[in-house]
Amino acid sequence: MKDTLQKFMVENAPVRGELVEISATWQQVLARHNYPVAVKTLLGEMLSAAALLSANLKFNGVIVMQIYGDGPVKLLVVECDSDLRLRATAKMSEGAEVADDATLTELVNVNDEGRFAITLDPKDKMPGQQAYQGIVPLDGDTVATVIENYMLRSEQLDTKLWLAADDKVSRGVLLQKLPTEGGKEGGKIAPEEELETWNRLSMLGNTLRSEELLSTDIDTLMHRLFWEETIRVFDPQHPEFYCSCSREKVGNMLKMLGQAEVEDALASQEKLGINCDFCGQHYEFDAVDCAQLFIAETPADAAPHTDTRH
Repeated sequence: MKDTLQKFMVENAPVRGELVEISATWQQVLARHNYPVAVKTLLGEMLSAAALLSANLKFNGVIVMQIYGDGPVKLLVVECDSDLRLRATAKMSEGAEVADDATLTELVNVNDEGRFAITLDPKDKMPGQQAYQGIVPLDGDTVATVIENYMLRSEQLDTKLWLAADDKVSRGVLLQKLPTEGGKEGGKIAPEEELETWNRLSMLGNTLRSEELLSTDIDTLMHRLFWEETIRVFDPQHPEFYCSCSREKVGNMLKMLGQAEVEDALASQEKLGINCDFCGQHYEFDAVDCAQLFIAETPADAAPHTDTRH
């Protein structure tokens, strides 16, 4: 079965929704790391959330979602591009011990220093264009609540999310109330009717429990939740795992460190070995490779290709 994201619109109401089911992609993420149970839960929930948000973006690029702070987990990051290609990783403090039922607060927000960030990085930037990044304090005790609060305050969009993940599957449901001009002119419904529809759909979503999300496929979930609604369903999309790391990107990272620092590192070892945090791909740069990096106008991928997979 392919991983699937299903979009729908509620007829005669400014509400859109999505359901996502990510299994194969999630397994590829987990195959490369041995995370504690609580970290798997949070990272899996972020995986579904990133796919759900990315599917609504109207640009060709990457959405990067990060939660970081001062607990045993230093960073949770998920990337999703406009083709719903995903990758994810987490970084933990050395020697950290995490209880299976540890909360988001206990993992990354022990001293209220946790932060949530979303970066929108267009693929084809205009001259001078930079990636957009929004960073806010970690406002909420679940991934869903943090994102809902971010979307309301930063994007002025009423958003409801229901997320669940275990070591087999990540699933999520999103509802969004779209901004409209009130009144019935032009076939639009009155504001009080819009609010009534939104509240009713939100209440339906609130009946979902994690156990139900984890054990029920999205087609069945959609029927259970919205069988009384008139909805328009779109063609499904299919998320997949993809890592954008490359030898050239690693070389550019070394160039950013500077020639002096790279040469200092080489003084104590024959080669510099770098592993991709997302996919585990291993890259090696020896003294000749590194020297070539700092020759003017020499791209990193011109160095001899000596990467090996571990």
